[in-house]
Amino acid sequence: MIRLFKHYVPHAVLMLGLFDIMLLVAAAEFGWVYRAGQIGMAVEPIPTRIPQLLSFAASLEMAMIAVGVYGATSLQSLRHAAARILVAVSLGVILLSVIYFVMPGMTFWRSNLLYSMPVAVILVFTLRVLLGKMIGGQAFKRRVVVLGAGARAARLKALGQTPGAGFVVVGYVSMSEPARVIPEAIARDAIYNLADHVVLLNASEVVLALEERRNALPLKDLLRIRTTGVHVNEISSFLERETGRVDLQSVNPSWLIFSDGFSSGRMLSSIFKRLFDIVASAVLLTVMAPVIILTAIAIKFESKGPAFYRQRRVGLYGVGFDCIKLRSMRQDAEVTGKAVWAEKDDPRITRIGRLIRKCRIDELPQTWSVLKGEMSFVGPRPERPQFVDDLEQQLNYYAERHMVKPGITGWAQINYPYGASIEDSRQKLEYDLYYAKNYSPFLDLLILLQTIRVVLWPEGAR
Repeated sequence: MIRLFKHYVPHAVLMLGLFDIMLLVAAAEFGWVYRAGQIGMAVEPIPTRIPQLLSFAASLEMAMIAVGVYGATSLQSLRHAAARILVAVSLGVILLSVIYFVMPGMTFWRSNLLYSMPVAVILVFTLRVLLGKMIGGQAFKRRVVVLGAGARAARLKALGQTPGAGFVVVGYVSMSEPARVIPEAIARDAIYNLADHVVLLNASEVVLALEERRNALPLKDLLRIRTTGVHVNEISSFLERETGRVDLQSVNPSWLIFSDGFSSGRMLSSIFKRLFDIVASAVLLTVMAPVIILTAIAIKFESKGPAFYRQRRVGLYGVGFDCIKLRSMRQDAEVTGKAVWAEKDDPRITRIGRLIRKCRIDELPQTWSVLKGEMSFVGPRPERPQFVDDLEQQLNYYAERHMVKPGITGWAQINYPYGASIEDSRQKLEYDLYYAKNYSPFLDLLILLQTIRVVLWPEGAR
């Protein structure tokens, strides 16, 4: 993987994205030249229309990122990829219409779009047909040797066997674990020179997966391996990179303290983030006001009670604030006054409530909290005080998620379906900690784009 702005991107995805951009530019150029030939217009040199070509390619590329064209499922299934590509091109054209309305000088004629769109779909899909097996094959997977044969090594084995995994384990070395669960592991004592063994396996990385590290680190082995040019990684860092979350089963306080992340040098990024929140929330409240008002009227017609309700949530540094939402449940949903997790097919949800939850319309009034500075567009979802008290007792590092401003959408929301249990909260906490640790404007942009996928395909909405 390559690290861009503190976020890991698989080499295969990066390469595919670059190829896609080139193909999209080619499709735009084809549409332009073909239409010019139809009307008998002289075709000027390419530099005269670079803004139009780049706006076409950039809009469709962002749309493909937004709908999950580069997700693991799309990379493994051509049918899934084809569906997402068609949706992406349609969204990209809508975005182009907005761009051309705001900046008429970048106009790409509608007739050009008519020819460029199908060509773009054909080229991008054909690329996946040609490179599909190579992208999912061994060529782009790192060869990994695991030092350890216990439960942690077994987790790496299972992760490496999942579809879309970016690595393949080529060897296990047992380091005298009392509970050995990897039968194919070779005992360390049976290997004369571990560094030479790793090189012979053509490994590019060694992952330390010991069950107990105190007085058990093979420092001489690790030093010799590192000097051969093979990267040495600790299991927590490895899992963070491969899964996009901080693994709570392997992490310890010292790793969080000394590992890269939680940078204090992001003051400028925070200023831009706040400016974006102010401008975007003001625009969104203005544009979506009719939708909010009509939804509020529909809620009033369907059930008794207020259309809006305030709910106490825990925000930055554990400070509480009132979160405003459109009511999606009956007024007596929590008649006892005790907070209750939402369930699948929850009977408390009204018919209008089910619809607005799937489309995330009930979240729109929260933009007022963003405008006031209590929330941001991107960040960990704020929880209710009753849930926070329970979760802080049961989950390590839960309080650390409050070190960043809560958001309407977040890294956990685009990577994990809606959850209403302690185990779900643990999984989401791992994503929230990754976001807090690796925050950057690039990651915020990625989350905002992929939130579109969550809205279009609301598998986890409740």
